Amino acid sequence: MLKFLIVEDHALVREGLVRVLHQLDSEVSVVEAASGDQALAALGRDEDVDLVLLDLALPGMDGFACLDLLRQRHPSIPVAILSAFDDPPTVNRVLANGASGFIPKAYSGEDLIKALRVVLAGHIFRPDGTAAPVLGDETPVLPSTGGVSPEECGLTERQGQVLGLMAKGKSNREIAQQLGLSEGTVKIHVTGVFKALGVSSRTQALVMAARYGIRL
Repeated sequence: MLKFLIVEDHALVREGLVRVLHQLDSEVSVVEAASGDQALAALGRDEDVDLVLLDLALPGMDGFACLDLLRQRHPSIPVAILSAFDDPPTVNRVLANGASGFIPKAYSGEDLIKALRVVLAGHIFRPDGTAAPVLGDETPVLPSTGGVSPEECGLTERQGQVLGLMAKGKSNREIAQQLGLSEGTVKIHVTGVFKALGVSSRTQALVMAARYGIRL
């Protein structure tokens, strides 16, 4: 029997997930929690769970904090993030923090099952072709709690340094001089920053860095 713990504050979403999960196996058991505190309490009573499905936008303790505690207290239980916030920085951050997969809420039931089978088989699931966001005032971005390191968003240490100098208005030539690199190498790092943040320009990269509170 497969046993799941769903951590999701919307009852209708939980009901839909339960129906999908019963398609995975002939015998499926599902425990439901509407908050991170409820999830941790449930696992404190019974740790016999094959997989935790965790939403990020939870009331009270957010999904990032809950993921950290789950990894500390129950390191043997895989956690798959199921969220509408599926931009590259968020995906990179949760996987860097120990999630076994990231599943967008936009997935169909069939795609969700395929993703869960990957995680249950012991692999890391990452959504393919994560789309670059269209940045504007209406773009939904999950609020950061206390700042995020560049590494959590998929940036290397050097890319973080380059992004920090970009934020100060430095040109590629000035960044190259300050870091002791060639201008061509700086361009490669800038391209890497764009890819990690899912953007296509300096302006968009700085908007994303500000919205996520990336520490530079």
